[in-house]
Amino acid sequence: MRLIAASAPQVFFLFCRFNGQDMFAIIGIVIVFASVIGGFLMEKGKLPVLAQPAELIIIGGAAMGTLLAANPLALIIKILKSLTGIIGGSPFNAASYLESLKMLSDIFQFARKSGMAKLEEDIENPGKSAVFSKYPKLVKDHHILYFVCDTLRTAVAGVVAPHDLDALVEGDIEIHHHGNSAPVRALTTVADALPGLGIVAAVLGIVITMGALGGPPEQIGEKVAAALVGTFLGILLSYGMVAPLAANLEKIIDAESQYYQMLRAGLMAFAKGMAPMISVEFARRAIPHELRPTFAEMEATCKGRPLAPPGAKGDSASRGDAASKAA
Repeated sequence: MRLIAASAPQVFFLFCRFNGQDMFAIIGIVIVFASVIGGFLMEKGKLPVLAQPAELIIIGGAAMGTLLAANPLALIIKILKSLTGIIGGSPFNAASYLESLKMLSDIFQFARKSGMAKLEEDIENPGKSAVFSKYPKLVKDHHILYFVCDTLRTAVAGVVAPHDLDALVEGDIEIHHHGNSAPVRALTTVADALPGLGIVAAVLGIVITMGALGGPPEQIGEKVAAALVGTFLGILLSYGMVAPLAANLEKIIDAESQYYQMLRAGLMAFAKGMAPMISVEFARRAIPHELRPTFAEMEATCKGRPLAPPGAKGDSASRGDAASKAA
């Protein structure tokens, strides 16, 4: 029994990851609906009462119309792509951060050994660059590639002061973040509208009920129940599905902004003339704590050597030695 209890969290985590994709968002929504319906059945409720297609069409159709009326087609497509991206979760994990640090280290070392003129050739043709081609996953994201190349191009030109370049890069990140947050704002608007649309469906149900007051009590009761289901669906879809999805998407976008801040820290340090390893250390310090590698891990990855086991001789001094040698 102890073995089962100890392995239960690992089994749940493995279940939540399917083909490398994070399934927590889907599992959370399933739990919400299962809990609501399960509690309803525990109280001897009749499940067919909740099956009200007309109410669902009123609420769902009105919500879809609200989304289309408030947003252009390009944003609608972006929302759909963003929702599919929720299943995969954030691509900015500990491994991607470590790989990005290695990429920055290679770029900075290449510039130091071959000169800025040679680096400029790689920046102008990153697809043919020997440095960038070693990181296909990162280069595949054109936003990241253009962000790094454009920043380095401006730094290599030498006509912009480091503090002005930093302001330029910060503005670029803010614009990128604002554009990526548009689907979150649109989904939040729909989530806020759903309870009101549920009330609209309920009012229409009451109107129909008032027209059937002369009928049998059973028929009136069914119509009142159908009207109340409209309010129920509006609130459930808002707070149980759309709002959580918007919050999940917002966290993914915030994680992307944190990644760009990491790139900014390293690139700005290098633009100010700091040594390659020190510049990479600036980037490492900008990584969130839960994803940040240790200095030893970063050093071993950047130098292409296996990481020494904890407690190994000389490991405690590796940080100071590496920093002094980098300078």
